Amino acid sequence: MTDKTTADTIARMFASAVAADPTRPLLTWYDDSTGDRTELSGATLANWVAKTGNLLVDSAGLAPGDRAAVLLPPHWQSAAVLLGCWSAGLAVYGAGLAVPGAGPSGDPAGGVEPPRPVDVLFVAAAQLESSSAWPADERYALSLAPMAMPLRTVPPGFADYVVEVRGHGDHHTPAPAGGPQDAGLTALAAKRASALGLTAGARVLVNAATHPDPVDWLLAPLSAGATVVLCGALDRSRLADRVTAERVTLDLS
Repeated sequence: MTDKTTADTIARMFASAVAADPTRPLLTWYDDSTGDRTELSGATLANWVAKTGNLLVDSAGLAPGDRAAVLLPPHWQSAAVLLGCWSAGLAVYGAGLAVPGAGPSGDPAGGVEPPRPVDVLFVAAAQLESSSAWPADERYALSLAPMAMPLRTVPPGFADYVVEVRGHGDHHTPAPAGGPQDAGLTALAAKRASALGLTAGARVLVNAATHPDPVDWLLAPLSAGATVVLCGALDRSRLADRVTAERVTLDLS
């Protein structure tokens, strides 16, 4: 169960969720359009997060407070990128993320930031056209293909995230104070966890189409100590069997 007295940064919140049982499935991804199923234990996801944090710090030379645009849909690789960015202390924009105090109205409940220059950009290969509104020195493309396959062709001006991240170390020391969004996002995650009925030990099925905000499909479950079955392109004819097979205790489809 997440210790809300100490999980004042996203990195510590994630570490607490993993520590509860590093071997349990923390995030299971389904894409019913391709038949892909990828299951990540807490330890496995933490490995990807550490490699991503090291990529950002060691290769990209970024520091806490720098800005990242994450133009990715809900996906297990998106979780690794987002958590890696927050581990490095970056401010994250895009990905449908509602950031407290952001947006034109400065809504404390969360707003979506408009495009802006950033220090690093992550984008799905199928959505490259959206990246032109986010100028960045470091740019990574993701195929989001099954089995974390690399891109067949790397777009000019981009590096392949999967290829680049695999060369980095498995251990990363998170920014001690977190980043500029951590306090707001950890508080918002706790509120959303309560609103969604998430509890410690729950196995939650989330429909990516109806809950595209990472606060809902990633941070709120981590805050509550729940595990996630994240479904993209959900085929409702498979839902009942999936709920049984994955031992789902809460269905947010």
